[in-house]
Amino acid sequence: MPRYTALIAGATGATSIRLVETLLADPSWSVIGIARNPPPSTNERLRYISVDLTDPEAAMAALTDLADVTHVVYACRAPFKEGGVEDVEGNVRMLRTVIDAAEKGSSKLGHVHLIEGAKWYGVHLGAPITPSREDAARHMPPNFYYDQQDLLAERARRGGWAWSASRPNLIYDFAPQRARNIVSVIGAWATMCKELDLPFDFPGPQATFDAISDMTDAHQLARGIRWILTAPAAQNQVFNLTDGDLFRWNQLWARVADHFDLKVGTARNWKLETWMADKQPLWEQIAARHNLVEPRLDRIAPWAFADFVFHQTYDVLSITTKIRMAGFHDTVATQEQLIAHLRAYQEARILPTYDAS
Repeated sequence: MPRYTALIAGATGATSIRLVETLLADPSWSVIGIARNPPPSTNERLRYISVDLTDPEAAMAALTDLADVTHVVYACRAPFKEGGVEDVEGNVRMLRTVIDAAEKGSSKLGHVHLIEGAKWYGVHLGAPITPSREDAARHMPPNFYYDQQDLLAERARRGGWAWSASRPNLIYDFAPQRARNIVSVIGAWATMCKELDLPFDFPGPQATFDAISDMTDAHQLARGIRWILTAPAAQNQVFNLTDGDLFRWNQLWARVADHFDLKVGTARNWKLETWMADKQPLWEQIAARHNLVEPRLDRIAPWAFADFVFHQTYDVLSITTKIRMAGFHDTVATQEQLIAHLRAYQEARILPTYDAS
């Protein structure tokens, strides 16, 4: 019998799919996944509950049979506009609902983990202090992460269980079910440049092109959270959780250009949401010519998301010293991992494969 049972809120999202896989690879774990539209499960240690956390009463009614839950991982967000200030009240209410259900349903609850992000440091507002450390001063509110963490710490103190939080940055993966992914965005942009015989320009300011950044591979995040959930040194702590690697966009751009056999172009301060608005017919032609499985460009590349990322004209760097010193040492080579994910998109016929790649 599994020793632990994780209740994962947002189990089919970007931050959770790999975590579900990682936990189930260990026979010590079983998983209960919360999702609005859960997929079927064929694993006897995985079951899903269909829940809409924006409706607290309905959610509490649906969240029954949680008696075996020992850990909770919260990975949900209320609807938001790209790059803007997010809904504080809605995000706090959803987290509170999950905590209420877990406390009501299980006497075994021992740990609740909250997935936050680099927005804690204000990357959506301007240049953060870098390297960003977990004890950095808060910026002027609102910031829903602040309110969520305060709620979590207080409920843990009252409930007698442990809490923790992780702060990834720009999660990337092979995730064909999710358009909001920098891998597919870059791949779609590179494909357009390749098909139109254009240089691989960087769609953002020169300052962004030259900036240092980091990212978090979804597998890395999953391994880190699994460690946090049971490591004594991780109880009641917050950890930056990235690849542990750094890059400049101009370096990454050269690596991607080489993969697609393109010439690196220049930085161009474009807004892709506007620039790419008329490109759906072109993508349909590309999809037909290369026998791709996805003819809808917006299901591969949400350009507003790209604009948010490619217009951060400053370094974004979350230092991982704290989690390494606590005992988690996994590291990912970001550029190589991103290329591996691009290959996966090509093998799945979501992006074209070129002979030189």
